[in-house]
Amino acid sequence: MLKKLWDKIAKKNTELSNDGYEDKEGLKKDFKEEQEENSIVDPNEILEVETHQLESEDRREIEEIEEIEEIEAIEEIEEIEEIEEIEEIEEIEEIEEIEEIEEILEEPVEEPVEKISLFQRLKEGLSKTKKGITDKIDVLVQSYQSIDEDLFEELEEILITADIGVNTTMEVIDELRNTIKQEKIKDPQEIKNLLKQKLTDILNQLSSTDLNVEPTPSIILVVGVNGVGKTTSIGKIAHRLKKQGKRVLLAAGDTFRAAAIDQLKIWGDRVGVDVIKHQEGSDPAAVIYDAIQAARARNIDVLICDTAGRLHNKKNLMNELGKVFKVVEREYPQATKEILLVLDATTGQNAIQQAKTFKEVANISGLVLTKLDGTAKGGIVIAISRELNIPVKLIGVGEKMEDLQEFHVKNFVSALFGEE
Repeated sequence: MLKKLWDKIAKKNTELSNDGYEDKEGLKKDFKEEQEENSIVDPNEILEVETHQLESEDRREIEEIEEIEEIEAIEEIEEIEEIEEIEEIEEIEEIEEIEEIEEILEEPVEEPVEKISLFQRLKEGLSKTKKGITDKIDVLVQSYQSIDEDLFEELEEILITADIGVNTTMEVIDELRNTIKQEKIKDPQEIKNLLKQKLTDILNQLSSTDLNVEPTPSIILVVGVNGVGKTTSIGKIAHRLKKQGKRVLLAAGDTFRAAAIDQLKIWGDRVGVDVIKHQEGSDPAAVIYDAIQAARARNIDVLICDTAGRLHNKKNLMNELGKVFKVVEREYPQATKEILLVLDATTGQNAIQQAKTFKEVANISGLVLTKLDGTAKGGIVIAISRELNIPVKLIGVGEKMEDLQEFHVKNFVSALFGEE
């Protein structure tokens, strides 16, 4: 019994020993396999890495292609927009050219229509002066029941403020007093009509206000200080005469003012008239000489000459203009002569001082008053005519070509008093 029990125990120990060995061998085998697995890279993993790299490279290439295509598309759009912009600019320029040609070709069908149009322009140009004179007179006479010295004093102030001038104003007031006394006028409303008649009489006392360009050939010498609109006035006079069928030539005799020659050339191109010019700083008399020779050779009707306008040194001014006048008398004795002084109406009484200075050095035959549309003191027309006894021949009432108008006393006074 004991022997059987001992044999079972021995057999059990043997089995346990064998199992331990097998476990050790198994562990060794597992360890070895694990080392082999760790030392060998899985081919599938390599394939996955290579595939990933290829996909990244392909993606970059695609992105680069897309970026290039996007840039090309943007450049193409910009090119299309630039072409469209150029076409649009060309279309606008073409429209402007057509409009400019239409404006130049557009002529009034009937003479009365042109006169009405010009008078309307005159009224609009003198609107500020009207407010400064006649509108104030309307308010003044409505505030009085009878005519007395207080009314005359206020009327005197209105006229002086409008730059009619102290001397001219005093003469007008004295004449009004005498007329009212002689005709026994009581109604203040009558003063406006009396004043209109007095101003008309003053302006009618002067010689002809027409431009003196007949018989042809004729020459117009234009003088005036810098900045008064001298060159612009020359361009507009040329335009006016050309519309009348005259053959016109311009001479750039103001060789001292910067850009004066170029400015006159621009005006010449604009109105379709040639310009005789020398270099800046040249002798003005030499320019006028060449212009006279050209006028003769081309059978020109009217030669219009720009001149220097430096008032700061009257001696130099006298010398320069003196040389020009001598050349004209010597080389163009048969020509009808007109010497126009251009004055800026906005300078008021200062314009009268300029006129007096030029009158000392030149035989001024007519005045051109510019920028009347820019001042409420258009009474300077009356003052300068009265004090200097020089007729106003042209007035500027705007920037357009037609806004440089011939001066007509009746039209001027009617526009000043707001009449149709």
